[in-house]
Amino acid sequence: MGRLTVLYDADCPLCVHLRHWLLRQRQLVPLDLVPAGSQQARRLFPALDHTVTLREITVVGDRGQVYRETSAWIVCLWALADHRAKAHWLATPAGQPFARITVLAAAKWREALKGPGQEDGQCGDGHCGVPGPPG
Repeated sequence: MGRLTVLYDADCPLCVHLRHWLLRQRQLVPLDLVPAGSQQARRLFPALDHTVTLREITVVGDRGQVYRETSAWIVCLWALADHRAKAHWLATPAGQPFARITVLAAAKWREALKGPGQEDGQCGDGHCGVPGPPG
């Protein structure tokens, strides 16, 4: 695998924070971070269900592989120099429960950020407060 594209929700503060974190890491496999549902994402991957990519992290490999949810997080870690060994462990039967619980906790936190009555994935006026890169 030579390159991965991570589709992330640009209106989600947690997702944007993790995007910045990924960009700061030393990458063994280059990561392209593209806002999910954007024109760029639709142009790059016309066959994907882009509504789904806004609900769950989606990673696309350069050979068309599609990873979602827990598998997407594991492949992101696998692409990083300092986290590849952890990714290998998380992909084992012993590590999979830890990976799954982490993804479920992140999803719960993301839901809490949306607040009541915002099930469409948007916050307030249609945009969540998005933090800038850590300074």
